[in-house]
Amino acid sequence: MENEKQEHGGMFGMGEPNTAFAQYFIGNSYLKPLTKPGASVVSIANVTFEPGCRNNWHIHHASKGGGQILICVEGEGWYQEEGKPAQSLKPGDVVTIPANVKHWHGAKKDSWFSHLAVEVPGEDTSNEWCEPVSDGEYNKL
Repeated sequence: MENEKQEHGGMFGMGEPNTAFAQYFIGNSYLKPLTKPGASVVSIANVTFEPGCRNNWHIHHASKGGGQILICVEGEGWYQEEGKPAQSLKPGDVVTIPANVKHWHGAKKDSWFSHLAVEVPGEDTSNEWCEPVSDGEYNKL
């Protein structure tokens, strides 16, 4: 029943299904914006991943500044930069992702996971979505 649905997302709440970016995720994710778009130079949103959900490899491009900061708030997840081992994440962990670094993040197989995604201001910023994290890659973690 709907009233028995467990809420996730930590103290910020789960938000709504992340339909706008669903094509870049394996599994279901949820998005709760914490800042109003255009009201600040910094964009912050709580992103919640169901167990096994992860986003595609992607790059936050910028000619100066830019990148992203992840602040983990609930559950357990993964973060991985291209060419490096995956890093286990838990509440309280902070990941600083430089601009122009290919990476992915998401939940562990058996845990919901939420992080605040902070978009770092920069010049000539854009986001490039790349290939999905394959089941083979993910299942090795």
